[in-house]
Amino acid sequence: MKIDLQLHSLYSDGYNSPQQLARMLKVNNIKVASLTDHNTIAGQKEFAEACKKYNIKSIPGLELYVRYKSRTFNLLWYNYQMDSLELQKMLESTWKRRRLMAQKVDSRLQRLGIRFNLGKFIDNHPYYLPVNHWLDELKKSRYNRSIFRKIDSNKEILDDNLIRILFYPKKGVNLQEARVSLTRVLNLRKKVGGQLIMCHPGLNNKLKNNLLMHLFDAGLDGAELLSPHHSISTVIYITREIKKRNLIATAGSDFHKAAPEDFNPRYAWQWCNFESRDLYQIHKIIGGRPNKSSS
Repeated sequence: MKIDLQLHSLYSDGYNSPQQLARMLKVNNIKVASLTDHNTIAGQKEFAEACKKYNIKSIPGLELYVRYKSRTFNLLWYNYQMDSLELQKMLESTWKRRRLMAQKVDSRLQRLGIRFNLGKFIDNHPYYLPVNHWLDELKKSRYNRSIFRKIDSNKEILDDNLIRILFYPKKGVNLQEARVSLTRVLNLRKKVGGQLIMCHPGLNNKLKNNLLMHLFDAGLDGAELLSPHHSISTVIYITREIKKRNLIATAGSDFHKAAPEDFNPRYAWQWCNFESRDLYQIHKIIGGRPNKSSS
């Protein structure tokens, strides 16, 4: 069956509500899915109810920003206890730290002449402050767009360039992610359960210096194998290491929004076709019978 275990909604940096996501999943014949918003589980109940309406099995999910020694990376956390007050407390602490960083970045942007109501933006994003939506709001102002043209002299101003220049400059305050130590995550997992999976390990050189192996040794349950961010060589490498340790392989589209109506393919699932039978030990997350490769 077709599955997708990495999706994002308006509760973090996606562009659709959980209900809209579930409707798109139904249209594309996805049978099992997980909403994995960044550092928040606020949309989980909404997503589960919408998926139930369309006969889709929803898996509780979360994409968490993590640090381990000197390295930073993202974890996917599935099947945790959603009503855990300790989990909520940990996620709320990341929100508070993210907000403080955002206020410092906003002060720097004001010195550049950029106009923005950060307080209103925070009110509209009470669980996570997404940089892409922040840029969307800035671009609505004609005055701000004139500032951007002075900052970036390219004829066509690309969002990626603006995000890098405005929020992640080489000098000055950056909009850093509020990360949680892996030790804290592993200790909490003992109380709330679930599976911890390294998120798109092939992205941004995260496989360097055997990080994946160190994380497996520390206690992770597996890695995201199939992802739009992975090359075939990355897939082969992760497959070998997962099977060697009898761990879990997952797959996710990292879906944030659909392409414009006149663009083909419009949806991630029209070019990312993830089948449960291709994923080693995936039954440990989605339930059901073991696939052939894990039996």
